[in-house]
Amino acid sequence: MLIRAIYLTAILCASQPIMAEVHLTNLLSDHAVLQRESAIHIWGWANPTEVVTVRFHGQTVVTRGDENGTWEVWLSPEPAGGPFTLSVFGNATASAVERKDILVGDVWIASGQSNMEFPLKGFTGAPLKDGEKEIAAANQPNLRLLIQKRRTAVVPSSGAEGEWMACTPETAKDFSAVAYFFGREISSKEHVPVGLIDSTWGGTPAHAWISDEGIARASLQSVLTESGKLAREQGRANDLRELYANQDAELKAAGNPVPARSRILNDHGGAWIPGALYNGMIAPYTKYTIKGVIWYQGETDASPERAPNYERVFTALIKDWRRQWAQGEFPFLFAQISSFGNGADWGQLRDAQRRTLELRNTGMAVTLDVGMAGNIHPPDKQTVAARLAQIARGLVYGEKIETASPTFTHATVEGNSMRAWFSHADGLTTGREALNGFEVAGDDHKFVPATGVIEKNTVLVGAPTVAAPKYVRYGWSASVKNWFYNNSGLPAGSFTSE
Repeated sequence: MLIRAIYLTAILCASQPIMAEVHLTNLLSDHAVLQRESAIHIWGWANPTEVVTVRFHGQTVVTRGDENGTWEVWLSPEPAGGPFTLSVFGNATASAVERKDILVGDVWIASGQSNMEFPLKGFTGAPLKDGEKEIAAANQPNLRLLIQKRRTAVVPSSGAEGEWMACTPETAKDFSAVAYFFGREISSKEHVPVGLIDSTWGGTPAHAWISDEGIARASLQSVLTESGKLAREQGRANDLRELYANQDAELKAAGNPVPARSRILNDHGGAWIPGALYNGMIAPYTKYTIKGVIWYQGETDASPERAPNYERVFTALIKDWRRQWAQGEFPFLFAQISSFGNGADWGQLRDAQRRTLELRNTGMAVTLDVGMAGNIHPPDKQTVAARLAQIARGLVYGEKIETASPTFTHATVEGNSMRAWFSHADGLTTGREALNGFEVAGDDHKFVPATGVIEKNTVLVGAPTVAAPKYVRYGWSASVKNWFYNNSGLPAGSFTSE
């Protein structure tokens, strides 16, 4: 009888579902922001075939786990609001999984290298402008923050490392300053909650943020050819001490100031390998509906090996992310790298960024006038964020405001001068009669310094040593000291007519 009882108990237990908690992705933690006015994607894990019920703000949707135990549902779009509670039930679960203090608003991804990573507390030797004051004022109930931990991967990751946090002085001090100021302004002007995802890693090249698929689609052979060299370079430099030492030696030899290096970037591991950062730090978010992206990167690519290819690489990155998110041509706003040092390729890199504006629904914040020759991490992140937010307010949110700096369109020859034409150029001004920072060249492509004179929405440029100019460029040196603005106070960025 005892054997029979054990046998019957075993059969009964086998016929019952295994008790296991339904799981939600980390992206749906307490304090999360869900994208307003778009279908809301909710997903997680449970037992295979388990019935899962999702409830949120009066909506109830039922689904079932697939053979791998993965489940997902789509909720109808919601207007901005909250806080709400998200509840998930499983038929084999004793109690519901709940996520509280959920807001519905706009979600922005902030990514790039160290000038986007730069937190409110600053870097050692590179403080934020008014940093202590800004941290103290960081009680922002309509802002939510998520920091993705640094991570590389050889295949796309499905799980995020990091959870949403309410915005307080304690949580904001370690968060991207540019992203924080951007989100604060958008929330204030548009009167909606804003969720900010900080996925950044200093000292990293653009190609590491593109998926393997994106690199292959764009036929970026230069990236593939260079990847082995980059990996070896990373292995030798380990945490960039060697690279920084070489750069410092070049600055000293040229008689330029050397920036503070007391904050040395930690071990990059495989962070320069093509696709490594996309796989580890971007792929986990492609299921999460977003409003758009803000991006600040390019300093690492301002080198003879990478600058000539940056337009193709950066264009491929934007197209790749849009393809991976499958949300159409969502807004992709970026900062043109600032003034710093004496590197020969910074102008070329900035011009490549300008040319990327040919992609629809992109915008570029020019930062030449807030850079510092001796500090690659300039302290004025407020201005950078304000210009990105101004682009968003006009391009994304429909405000009737200027959305761009004076943007070079074409150049014409006028005798022994060149006339550079600009869009977004009402009220061009520099505060002086002559404008420096321009160069002209003839058929030999040898540029020499030139003087520019503003005439309405154009600049007439000439140099006495070039009798027959054919090309004109501006802001080509690494550190630019002469600027001109439109009547919205936005400065022109680097360009060449070559």
